[in-house]
Amino acid sequence: MHPFSFTRAAGTREALDAGRDGGRYIAGGTTLVDLMRETVERPGRLVDITALPLREIMVAPRGGLRIGALVRMSEAAAHRGVRALYPVISEALELSASAQLRNMATIGGNIMQRTRCTYFRDVTAACNKREPGSGCAALKGVNRTHAVLGTSGACVATHPSDVAVAFTALEATVHLLGPAGARTVPFADFLLRPGSTPHREQALHKGELITAVEIPALPRPLRSGYLKVRDRQSYEFALTSAAVALHIRGGVIREARVAAGGVGTVPWKLPAVEQQLIGRRPSDALWSRAAERAADGARPLRHNRFKVELLKRTVERQLRVVGGGR
Repeated sequence: MHPFSFTRAAGTREALDAGRDGGRYIAGGTTLVDLMRETVERPGRLVDITALPLREIMVAPRGGLRIGALVRMSEAAAHRGVRALYPVISEALELSASAQLRNMATIGGNIMQRTRCTYFRDVTAACNKREPGSGCAALKGVNRTHAVLGTSGACVATHPSDVAVAFTALEATVHLLGPAGARTVPFADFLLRPGSTPHREQALHKGELITAVEIPALPRPLRSGYLKVRDRQSYEFALTSAAVALHIRGGVIREARVAAGGVGTVPWKLPAVEQQLIGRRPSDALWSRAAERAADGARPLRHNRFKVELLKRTVERQLRVVGGGR
């Protein structure tokens, strides 16, 4: 590990000043510390933000939800309002990492976490995320767990977060605070596709701090849930996953929100699937027909072609569970 300085910010202004001067924010540290140990990241200064007042979960009168950036994953998953309004969030959190990590990791840190691509974490391998312009070893390497959606010639790594898939499906908003003031960014725009600049992963300005994630009030009744397919049932990242939220009234699907994880360079919204569902009555034939659109635009690699069919089956299964109550 390379030498670095450490500052504990007593307040928001102190944190922003340190961030503007190049400090890296740290809270639970469950990802950043690992990357520092492996010398993948070498920040010169860390700014501990755990003392900041960003730990509230607020439920709006009409059903919206605001989760502070420093809320622990385990706290958000167990919160009565979260579980009642958006079980898809609780389920995604509870299927993430291990209980010990969920007790440490924060919501803000979770959506900021970096890929688990083995080439990214191997400092001897070519990786454009870690060293821009060096190449992407995964393109012709072992790429079974890599992305089939949103890829480019510069990067095929997946985003690892589960709850980010739920936030994407629910069309959440990220609240930011920086030297220039506060602003909000749609979650779909916050995490960036790699394109030719895979080292740029979030739509953050220098020194900006995540303060909260907000989920809008959606029509009720709302059924939602999260399904994760992985190589083992504990402490493993998704091969594919599906977050589904459906508003069904009068036997007809009035609104649909669907996103996939484990298959995209960012959590992947599935508008073609949603369009197949809206205005129609739930049925096995509908779930199957809609799920066929889940892999539109997929560009599989040598070792991950199976993900195309697996994604379709995962989406179909979760549509059936959420939409049919089974």
